[in-house]
Amino acid sequence: MISGQTISDFLADLAARRPAPGGGATAAVHAAQAAALVGMVARYSDGARFAEHAEETSEIVKAADRLWREALRIAEADAQAFSAVTEAYALARATDDEKAARAAAIAAALREACEPPVAVIETTAEVVALAERILPIGNRSVITDVAAAAEAARAAATTARVNVEINLGGIRDDGARAVLSASTRSVDPLVERAERITAAVREELVA
Repeated sequence: MISGQTISDFLADLAARRPAPGGGATAAVHAAQAAALVGMVARYSDGARFAEHAEETSEIVKAADRLWREALRIAEADAQAFSAVTEAYALARATDDEKAARAAAIAAALREACEPPVAVIETTAEVVALAERILPIGNRSVITDVAAAAEAARAAATTARVNVEINLGGIRDDGARAVLSASTRSVDPLVERAERITAAVREELVA
């Protein structure tokens, strides 16, 4: 399981010639890192100097911890889902019946494989919202980590998007395709929000 691996073991698995983990799991790990960074900044934003925002900061800590754990769960789900896609493509196709069964299995597996990256996009949106909340009230000594969180979140969302898009062509259900396409369209506004966070941090650094 990804959540129980060392970083070096995860990277070794990622570099290996096997289908999973791959880009989808990486997107989820980016999201987990973003959430963890937000949580760290929030934890440094406590004490008497930050008493005015203590309740909100506590809420951010709890939410960030929940999100990085959820993102790791999604990473594991993605690896499992992509393995199922590989198995579907390996099905027999000697007869017309086998071809039809294989095509149906591939379509179903691709639809399932879209669920983790869609979940990454949704999780990333929550992380960016937390970063927006902690940015104005957080400890300025670690404010660059809010930008780091925003950049990790951006990578998570854009990586997840391409992992949805690559599977869309094989999904037969028009309704499912419409829902998935809507999810990918939500990424550009999310990226813009992340970029604004980074820009605000950088502006503060040079002020």
